[in-house]
Formats: sequence, C-alpha cells, structure tokens
Amino acid sequence: MKPKETVLVTGGTGFVGLQIVFQLLQKGYKVNTTLRSLKSIDNVIESLKSNGITTFENLSFFETNLTDDKNWDKAMQGCKYVLSVASPVFFEVPKDENEAIRPAVEGILRVLKFAKKEGVKRVVMTSNFGAVGFSQTDKTRATTEADWTDTKLSGLSVYEKSKTLAEKAAWNFIKNEGSNLEFATINPVAILGPSLNAHVSESFNFLKHMLDGSMKAVPPITLNIVDVRDVAALHILAMETPDANRKRFIATADGQISMPEIAIFLRKTFPDISSKVSTKTLPVFLVKFGSLFNAQAKQGVMLIKVNRNVSNAQAKDILDWTPIATNEEAIMASVESLVKYDIITSN
Repeated sequence: MKPKETVLVTGGTGFVGLQIVFQLLQKGYKVNTTLRSLKSIDNVIESLKSNGITTFENLSFFETNLTDDKNWDKAMQGCKYVLSVASPVFFEVPKDENEAIRPAVEGILRVLKFAKKEGVKRVVMTSNFGAVGFSQTDKTRATTEADWTDTKLSGLSVYEKSKTLAEKAAWNFIKNEGSNLEFATINPVAILGPSLNAHVSESFNFLKHMLDGSMKAVPPITLNIVDVRDVAALHILAMETPDANRKRFIATADGQISMPEIAIFLRKTFPDISSKVSTKTLPVFLVKFGSLFNAQAKQGVMLIKVNRNVSNAQAKDILDWTPIATNEEAIMASVESLVKYDIITSN
C-alpha cells in the first residue's frame, strides 16, 4: 500500500510527540520527526515496537534544535504538514524569564518560516490552555478559544507565559507573513493518560506527589484533564480537516475534577499503592497566606480562581471529535503507566 502524505512531527521523543508519531504510523502516513540528538532513535524505535508498530520504513529522523536553523529545511522537504509539538527544554527555571520566552517565540517562528519556504500546506502548533483561560475567572460563562490569558497575570508561570507569547507570535506571523500557509493550534489542559514509555508529562507530577505522600494536604484546586491519545488525535484531525484552518482548539475531556476528588478516587481505585494519599484539603486561606511568600502558592491562588467551565465544543463541531477518555479514565491510565514503568512503587 502506498503511504499517505509526509508529516513532520517536531519533538518525537516527547510524551505528546511520540503518541502523535505512533498514531500517524498506524494511519499509514510517512513521518519525519525531529530529535535534539540522534542518540534517541533507539529509544523511539523500541517504544513504538513495544506498542505494536512492526515496520519503520515510513519513519525518518532529523537532528534539529529550536534555537538553530540547521536541518530544518531537510526535515520539512516533501512534507505536506508540520505538527509543531516540541518546546524548549529547561531543567530549572531561568532567573531571567526572557531566557525561557525567547527560545519559545523564536522556535515557533523558525518552524513557520521554514514551513513557508518549503511549501508546507499546514502547520498545527501545540500551544496550551495556559494561553487561553488562566485569566478567565467569570464562572457565569464557558471559557472558549476566543479567550486569551493575560501574560501579566499574577502567579502565571514562566512556562505558561512563554507558551502564550509564542502562540501570539505565531498568529502574528500567519497574519502578516503567512501568505498561503495554513495554521491551527491545539490548546490542551493538563495532559494525562497512558505513556508509550517511561517518559511522562509534567502534568503527572501532582499524581506522583499524591501517591508518594509528599503532598501532605491537597490544595482546593479544580482541574481540566485530557488524555494524551485525545491530544494526538486532535492534532491529526486539525491537520486533516479543511475547516480547521486559522482556528484554535481547546483539548479537554468533558467536565472537570477537583484535586480532593482525585485523592478520594485514587484511594478507592488503587488501594494497593495509595495508602500515602492524603485526603485532607488545604484551606483556601492558607494557600492565600502562603502566596505572600511563595511562588508556588501564588500560582495556586491563580489556579483556584480559574473558571473550569471549559468548552470543547469547537473541537467537537469542526473536527467531529469525541474524547475517548473521561477525567477518571485518563487518571487511571496515568497511574497504570507510573506503575508499569516503575516511576512509582507499591507501598
């Protein structure tokens, strides 16, 4: 069978990027993927093999970096679509926030410039919900893709600020220089779900802290969650669907779930590994008091205020998408991955 068009997926080792590569190969596409180092090829191949991919003639690797022009033209040559998933990596938060913001903005602009130059039809960018709804506190209406987070918002992390500014820069490029280049963004909430290997997303941290007992009391924060398989599917649908051009898509499961509810769910569903999970709820006044001295608590205050009535109607209506996982199913799959890859151990 002749393969479908060629798609470039940036960041093929990432939690989301690898899942997208996996689904594209299952659907018969030719896939190019970028890695910061070709030393990661074996890990990608092994992860895909262990999840049922048996042939790799449709998969090619390119060593690139978001901060450098090298090899981007080669990676995009012959590609009809580019899924821009990779983000700049920081092992600790830079003291100067511009050290995080500049690579994020320059990285997506580099991808768009090369996509335009190489005649790519459409770029789909992985942004996030932090660019949409963190300053939307009006709970009388749903948060939609028309909303934007205020980058001056107190408690907004440098990462979320960098993603917001990067997405704004991308839309500005499309408007002023994009010419015929088509563009869409996927804006996921907290990404959980099954991992294809031991690399999981940052969103797993709160589950790890709950399960290992380091979270002595649970903050009164409500979350929106999405399964990584749904995020990958949305990228592909936004790539394939003509009407997705020039649109943003919030990626979220239906409804919401609070962290105290998650704690109770873990104790009930995983009794063998959840004895250290605290079901005490941290009082709101303590979070607010802590925010006077602590950046993490300041972020907690911001998250408590966020409107969690978040609409996924645009993805359902335009992309004909239905989430495969509920909040609880995504949490269950996440915990099962943490156990499977020995990221957490039994009590």
